[in-house]
Amino acid sequence: VFSLALLTLLLAALWTGSQGISFRSPYGACCYKEMFVRQKIPAFLIRSYQKTPSHCSHKAVRVELLKGKKFCVDWEEGWFQQYRRQKESTSTST
Repeated sequence: VFSLALLTLLLAALWTGSQGISFRSPYGACCYKEMFVRQKIPAFLIRSYQKTPSHCSHKAVRVELLKGKKFCVDWEEGWFQQYRRQKESTSTST
């Protein structure tokens, strides 16, 4: 429970720090170094994810949480790869 509260505080702090960058501009769909979340986001909090466009300098994924907040995750993160594989396997098995 403590680690979930700590993660929530971390995500809130990172979200408020990234508000200056608009997700509406062509480069707003990109993720920049200071926008990345390094900690694992629990799968039950994730609503959706989207890869950043190819013109972006960092290969990343924009993750949207259930309450609408968006964060950037490194595409190569082990926990995210595991989450993505699990989501893909459940969608193809139904």
